[in-house]
Amino acid sequence: MGQNPPQVFTGITPEEYAELMQKARASGIEMSGNSGCASKYGVEVSWNYSPETQQLTMECLRTPVFVSAASVYEKLRELVRNSPAID
Repeated sequence: MGQNPPQVFTGITPEEYAELMQKARASGIEMSGNSGCASKYGVEVSWNYSPETQQLTMECLRTPVFVSAASVYEKLRELVRNSPAID
């Protein structure tokens, strides 16, 4: 896996962040709190959310050989873009 920079999402309100966390938990990814790491099916992701700056940073730390970090990042972008509370 090549090195990919973390993905940074700005303008994420605390309400929007709570909705994103709820979506993650609903899909079986145990995410809670403003920072941490979670993994599922060999994909490991870390996150850090700052309510003060309304910035969410997500980084793909590990993937299985058949999944690229780029595809993980695309799914993360889709999740954020498709959140009803986020324009």
